[in-house]
Amino acid sequence: MRTGPAEPPVAGRDDELFWALEGLKEHFGIGSLLYTGALQLPQGTPVEWQLAADADELLAEDWAPFAEHLAALGHPVRLSLLREILRGTDTAAELGALDGMGTSGQVYHHLRQLVATGWLRTVGRGHYEVPAMRVVPLLVVLFAARP
Repeated sequence: MRTGPAEPPVAGRDDELFWALEGLKEHFGIGSLLYTGALQLPQGTPVEWQLAADADELLAEDWAPFAEHLAALGHPVRLSLLREILRGTDTAAELGALDGMGTSGQVYHHLRQLVATGWLRTVGRGHYEVPAMRVVPLLVVLFAARP
């Protein structure tokens, strides 16, 4: 995976490495944010997503409403549940049978938290999925949080 440094532009920089950044600046100008992604889930579902935002507007927003959504991702079992659901395990019973998930009551508690914050939705009795519009944002958050 190729990434570029988070540094100010440098004369002679390799614009081919920064093709997405250059496209963003060309389309929206300086002060813009963009995340995008395209993947195919193991179930065969293609997911493509792109969202741009104005950095000044985001900095001016109240961030408090984001806390609950981010907090839902702050538990290792919830992250494991999301990963397993993206990998194709989609029933509460299957998820509860995986090592390290805890009791069935604990699994349902975590699933409810993820549904309440929009990271999951129910798609039938006991079946869950990550909504397509949340797949790429979830992966971006995880990518940004990598040590």
